Amino acid sequence: MAKAQTKVRNKTKVKTKEPKKYAVIMHNDDVTTMDFVVEVLKNIFFKTPDQAQELMMEVHTKGSAVVGVYTYDIAVSKALKTMRIAAGNNFPLKLSWREE
Repeated sequence: MAKAQTKVRNKTKVKTKEPKKYAVIMHNDDVTTMDFVVEVLKNIFFKTPDQAQELMMEVHTKGSAVVGVYTYDIAVSKALKTMRIAAGNNFPLKLSWREE
């Protein structure tokens, strides 16, 4: 009688967590033009023209607005890039980020 070979597979379940999300917040100032803010929202945050206009008005009227929610690296990168471009255009536009 031949011996049957059996293989044992150990299955391990790996629990992965979703990365934490961070909200990018744009803050109002008295110098940065509304047109510049709309362009930044379209080009860096990939908002539609209507979304960009609505967010710009929210920043203008309420003093700040969440313009996107991303993983940490992307949130920081977008915020810093926006502030660098603003500074290059002589605008004091400020953005911050917070954990959601």
